[in-house]
Amino acid sequence: MALWRIRATVDDRPGYLSVLTASLALRSVNILAVQVHTTEEGAVDDFLVDAPDALTDADVLAAVVKGRGRDVFVTRAEAQGLADQPTRALALAGRLVHEPDALGETLVALLDATEVRWRPGSVTEQPGFHGGRMTLADPAGGSYEVLRALPAFTPAEYARAQALVELAGVVVRQQREQVTLLLSDGSELVVRPATKDDLAAVRELHESCSPATLRRRYLSGSVPGDNRLRQLLEPAGGVTLVAATPAGAVIAMANLITEGDLGEVALLVEDGWQRRGLGTALLRRLYGYAERSGFAAVVAHTGADNVAMLRTLRRLGAGSIERDGTLVSVTLPTAGSPVGKETPATSG
Repeated sequence: MALWRIRATVDDRPGYLSVLTASLALRSVNILAVQVHTTEEGAVDDFLVDAPDALTDADVLAAVVKGRGRDVFVTRAEAQGLADQPTRALALAGRLVHEPDALGETLVALLDATEVRWRPGSVTEQPGFHGGRMTLADPAGGSYEVLRALPAFTPAEYARAQALVELAGVVVRQQREQVTLLLSDGSELVVRPATKDDLAAVRELHESCSPATLRRRYLSGSVPGDNRLRQLLEPAGGVTLVAATPAGAVIAMANLITEGDLGEVALLVEDGWQRRGLGTALLRRLYGYAERSGFAAVVAHTGADNVAMLRTLRRLGAGSIERDGTLVSVTLPTAGSPVGKETPATSG
């Protein structure tokens, strides 16, 4: 017995698919897997079949045509074709998480393509597909052109391919934004954008902090609930950074949350990692992000007795300082914004 891959368009009418399968059964062809692609021309059925060794590609094609299949494509298949397409796509996505530079090879494997080309951002062609040519938008700019002779691409294949391109873009962006931070005492930490997958580690960070540290961050000594932590990990319009040890333990978190044209910054550093310059390094990165993103200024709200935070903010630049009871608000304009009059802050 031999493995074959068959693709054919079948009229989306009751009984037509059974006619095709019956025609294959008459030639002792066993259907191992089938996937249906919905198109404007009809349902495109993708079969993986096991056929007698004596059958040729012409025999298989004739059986499909006799079963009312149109636009037929027949080719020999390998054993790895036994994996269904969703499983295959997930496996390739897993590879991209570790090797985003392998996007071209991944697209070839996903689509059985003959060639993948990257085209620069100046190309204005709209993403989409026609026949055996597909154009995929690159989130970083430009586009990918995917080519194969036969069969024609389907909407499902285009959607899967674009999803892989976007996944690779996210991984590359995260790797680019990840840096190794060397503290003054020689300790090495990894600073990177937070993701929703950091929830458990960030919860552990909060639980390991003293009530005094939590009070300076949240103006209360309690640990926020998971819903609040999820909002902090992926703020709309802002960014959250985490600092982690080489072993992966998160020991600090810094937030930039959008407030109109302002970005509110906040910082939490585990007690044992304080006074090592980590807070200053995280706030400098948030300030740089705010400048690149067009924020007018960044503002921090902290207790008047949080001398360490106030000192760290002063290192970032001059700005306005306002006190309301025990609460101090420090506003630092970004590059090109007017600097407000600075007033002294007191600690108590």
